[in-house]
Formats: sequence, structure tokens, C-alpha cells
Amino acid sequence: MTDYSDVELDLSLPMATLLRLGTAAAHEDIEVSQGAGWLARGEPDREEYVRFLMMLWHVYDALERALEQHADHPILHPTYNPTLLFRTTNLSLDISLLLETSESSWRSHPMHRALMESPPLPLTRYITRLESIAESPDPSALLAHAYVRYLGDLSGGQIIRAKVAKAYGLDNGFGTSFYEFKPLGGTGIATIGDMKKIKEWYREGMNAAVGNDQVLKSVILREAIVAFGLNSGLFACLTAPVSPRASDPATPPLGVPDSPVDDVRGTQMAGKVVYQAPDSLEKVYNLSSVIAVVAALSLAHFIMVVGGFTGERGYAKLEAVQQWFGAHR
Repeated sequence: MTDYSDVELDLSLPMATLLRLGTAAAHEDIEVSQGAGWLARGEPDREEYVRFLMMLWHVYDALERALEQHADHPILHPTYNPTLLFRTTNLSLDISLLLETSESSWRSHPMHRALMESPPLPLTRYITRLESIAESPDPSALLAHAYVRYLGDLSGGQIIRAKVAKAYGLDNGFGTSFYEFKPLGGTGIATIGDMKKIKEWYREGMNAAVGNDQVLKSVILREAIVAFGLNSGLFACLTAPVSPRASDPATPPLGVPDSPVDDVRGTQMAGKVVYQAPDSLEKVYNLSSVIAVVAALSLAHFIMVVGGFTGERGYAKLEAVQQWFGAHR
């Protein structure tokens, strides 16, 4: 696991800001990992994808049992909302549908039995870490793990959802409920705008809970980096696709954009394109307008900015790039 302990940040910053800045390098490591690239492009074979969901189920089972155990803890309580966030039920439903079995019996399926008879070391480490924090005198570090998982699911997870739905022929939410959330305080399926509100609520809750306790901020930041490393280990457990789908080997993990983006402004920092979401999703520009804006930029910059989807899909893609394999902003 890569050591990022030399990162020096201003601990007077809000907790959410510290996490965004302090985990940037860990984000980048995941972004270039092979397993994450396969998943983000929907390339794993169907059986391997189900196996990955099984591993996630065990991670969330450990995390959510721990959060439930400490629901009243002052650092964890402000963001404790099982109805809104918990994923184990959704994962169980998806696994059972993909295996064409009942929710009560998929854990006795031969595929799951084989996984548990010889669990990958990264999975064992992940679960052991969560259980160890849950049983420690101070479970505050669970906040870091919840942040990494839930905000990732609300961001880049939405791009993975689209990829796997297409790759495995999953229509109308069949087998992809893991990526679905309810609106904050509402019912139905959350839109991209609803998910943005959930993330804002979560960040505000973290900031309020941690306050100005700089020792605690440091602990949670270090644990978030550990959480990214553990998630990277899960990606590394993925096996290479038996029949790889056609894709450019130079394609980044979330793929190259392929159609116009609405009012997206790009700036370059340290040789990388940093995207900024539009101030209003209501304002839509046609292709010629976008080309006019980016014509003066370099060809490489042009290709990245012009690509994507229009409307909410475009915003979803850009936000996912920023917040899951980029930074949880």
C-alpha cells in the first residue's frame, strides 16, 4: 500500500476540504489501476462482475454493521442515515438477480462458497480493518470509510452503472440497484441533482461533526487514505476479461468522451485538464458554440473538452471523473 503520510495540509481547513485535498494522490493511483479501468469500462466478464459485487457486499456488511453499532457516536451520528445510504440490501438484490436465485440463497451459491473458501487477501484485510475500528475505543475513523465508499458510489459509481448496464444487457434498473439512491428526504430514484444534494449534506455533516479538532482531522484523513488503498486492493482482485471488449489501450479508466458537452469550461493545471461543471444545467450550448470556445486550445485539450454527453448525462460524467477517480469535491 502506497504511503502518503508525507502530505502536509492546513488542518484548520474543514474536514471535507482536507479529505478532498489529502486523498488526491490516492485517487490518482486508483485512476490508473488496471482493475479500476476494466470496471469503469464495463469490461469484466459477467461472472467476474458478480464476484466483485459479492466482495463489495461483505465490505458494506462490515461497514454498515459498524455504523449501526455506533449510530449515536457524536462524530458518526450527523451522517448516519441507513435509509438513504446503506448498500447491502441493494447489493443482495443485484447479486440474486444476476445469479437468477433468491436473495435468501445466493450466499450458498457455488460462486460465493468458492469466494469464501479462499477469500482474496485484500478483501480479508478490508473487513478486518473495519471490524477493528468498530471494536476500538474510538470508532471515529469509520467516518473516513463511509466517506470514501458512499461519495464514490454517488459520483463515479454512476458512470460504472451505465457501463455495466450496457455491457451485461441490464435494462430498467435490473441488477443495478446498488447504484441507485433515494432523494434526500424523499422517495423514488435520485437524479444527478439529488445526488449532488446528498453529497453536500454529507460534507456539511462531516464538517459539523469534526469541527476544529485538528487531531481528529488528521486521524480521519489518514484513515481515508487507508480506505482508498483497501479499495484499490479490491480492484486488483479482478481478473482479466476472457474476451476483452474493443477499447483503445490508451483510454483512461472512465473512457474517452464521445459527443458534445454542455457549457463545460476546462483549464489546464500541471499538464492535466481540470473540468469545471456549468453553473446552471438549464443552459445548453450546441456543438458549434462549444467548438468556437475551444478552438484556440491545443488539440489534445480540444478532444477532451468537446467529448461527453449533453444534459444531465454530461454533468454526471464530468462530476464522476472529478469525484471518484479524481477527488471527492
